[in-house]
Amino acid sequence: MEYNTQQRRLPLPEYGRSVQNMVDHALTIEDREERQRCANTIVNIMGGMFPHLRDVEDFNHKLWDHLAIMADFKLDIDYPVEVVKKESLEVKPDCIPYSQNNIHYRHYGRFIQDMIQVAVDYPEGEERKQLISMIANHMKKDYLNWNKDGVEDQKILDDLYELSGGKIKLTPEDLKLVEPRTFIPRRRQMNNNNNNQRRKF
Repeated sequence: MEYNTQQRRLPLPEYGRSVQNMVDHALTIEDREERQRCANTIVNIMGGMFPHLRDVEDFNHKLWDHLAIMADFKLDIDYPVEVVKKESLEVKPDCIPYSQNNIHYRHYGRFIQDMIQVAVDYPEGEERKQLISMIANHMKKDYLNWNKDGVEDQKILDDLYELSGGKIKLTPEDLKLVEPRTFIPRRRQMNNNNNNQRRKF
């Protein structure tokens, strides 16, 4: 018995070894017209394997590209479209540089750090207080998403102090953070409402 792992690697495994064998057979056909008919049949079979993609733009073009790739660009036929060049497949894309920004506390994210710096540079006044309040409350929500056990307001204000470089120093008396609302699943809430209505009768 011969296993697939013992056979040559498929260039496009999604089409399976049977379709690859058809392509290999087409390469051996000497009559050009018959070879063309065989190629058309193979493309129709390939398209039938993914019927949900038939309405996708350039789907037929991609099928002919895939046929050329599976034939290692050696299939001499009249392609109805201009297929991809072998050289273009060997070109590696440019590396995308990763952001070098350092996130001090990942559960708060980069956005919060940037907003804290905006608040630090904001002129003194009521708008600055409201901005800091919104940031601190958002920090508390982010913290609770990361740690469901709860958090003291002082911890959030300490982190705010640290992330602001010591420029925003508050105490729980200065800023009372909002307690997050407990989430009640809709189904349980509906059941509770129904039970309350029954108790009235």
